[in-house]
Amino acid sequence: MTRSSVVVVGGGLAGVAAAVAAADGGAAVTLLERRGRLGGLTWSFRRRGRWFDNGQHVFLRCCTEYRALLERIGASSLVRLQERLWLPVLAPGGRRADIGRSGLPAPLHLAPSLARYRHLSPLDRVRLGRAALALRRLDLDDPALDRVTLGAWLSARGQRPEAVERLWNLIALATLNVSAEEASLALGAMVFRTGLLEHADAGDIGWSAVPLEVLHGEHAAAALADAGVEVQLSSAVQRLEAAAGGRWALTTDSGRIEADAVVVATGTEAAQGLLGEEALGPVERLGTSPIVNVHLVFDRPVTELPLFAALDSPVQFVFDRTEAAHFGGEVPTDEQCLSLSLSGADADVGRRPEALIATYTEALAALLPAVRSARLLDAVVTRERAATFRGVPGTAALRPGPLTALDRVFVAGAWCATGWPATMEGAVRSGAAAAAAALRRLADGRVAELAAVGG
Repeated sequence: MTRSSVVVVGGGLAGVAAAVAAADGGAAVTLLERRGRLGGLTWSFRRRGRWFDNGQHVFLRCCTEYRALLERIGASSLVRLQERLWLPVLAPGGRRADIGRSGLPAPLHLAPSLARYRHLSPLDRVRLGRAALALRRLDLDDPALDRVTLGAWLSARGQRPEAVERLWNLIALATLNVSAEEASLALGAMVFRTGLLEHADAGDIGWSAVPLEVLHGEHAAAALADAGVEVQLSSAVQRLEAAAGGRWALTTDSGRIEADAVVVATGTEAAQGLLGEEALGPVERLGTSPIVNVHLVFDRPVTELPLFAALDSPVQFVFDRTEAAHFGGEVPTDEQCLSLSLSGADADVGRRPEALIATYTEALAALLPAVRSARLLDAVVTRERAATFRGVPGTAALRPGPLTALDRVFVAGAWCATGWPATMEGAVRSGAAAAAAALRRLADGRVAELAAVGG
């Protein structure tokens, strides 16, 4: 008996996860990617002998499916994962406070560092516990949570605007790509519950030690080849239509391919273009939120911190990418490459690169005085205008699961219904769910065919 065939459209994390899972499940898999590389919205480029990522993508220890995918593609040794959560938070004038976990069980593991968190008033620190305990009591399956903003909910529980801005928003903006004032409580509660309040080690931070092109591109390509997946790069799909025998036909730049099932693992615009609103729903109403990164290369080290967050500054998060920038070669000791990651970057996404570089170099100098005596060797701006969907109230009803109105056609992507915000973890979970749904449907079809033959 021939194997069932599955075509995956899209080579981002959702598509890679779907292709691997479908191949591991016994299907003959073809992956079609319109770009000349894998990795989707996680990619890298070389400039003047250095690697730069399009954005600083991080994960947490609680991102179990993403970490499992890294293990599956042989890339788990290429990431750094903190042994224990530690996040320095800097402000101009040398003010600093660290958020870290102790050896206490959740949710008390954060209490010692938050009690010393000098960016908040003593009264605001005391009030944190009330909101944290209330978050733990929320039912994440309650649809009412998607009708109110995280900011409004926090305000109703004694969190002053200063507390929201100086603590809650550090996490909300970076994970939801919108501020707490805009974000759906459903997504915000999920992030804080899963990442910080339920398990002591869940919030430990991880990031790639190599260019994303290597982590998600090269290693995924090798793993897919080993799994027997046929990968066709630079292969855009123009049309999807029904074929004989309940199969589907896809028309690409290079020809036509048929399959028993299809997983469309693209962004919302491309997915709706292939499937139509009747099959997918009004996913365009999910909207988009941008991310901008400003990469600065200095002629000397200006900080010993591998990462930090910032307050009272346009700077949000900063990561030392010097080692990754020189991947494959000798890492110089007389320079440092810092990547400034700006989430929810509506105000910056349309600004000229020169203006962004000037603004953020000056803002960084207010946080790191050593920047003022350093020379800028290179600087580059990267931007993803539609980095994520916009996780505001009403989002949950718009996010589809893996099933569509078309039989044997499934969807995947970080915008799909996973319970997670638009993160790498959400993308991987969605891809795995779509593959599982496709394999179940194909198995049901085979059983029906055998029953008909036997009857």
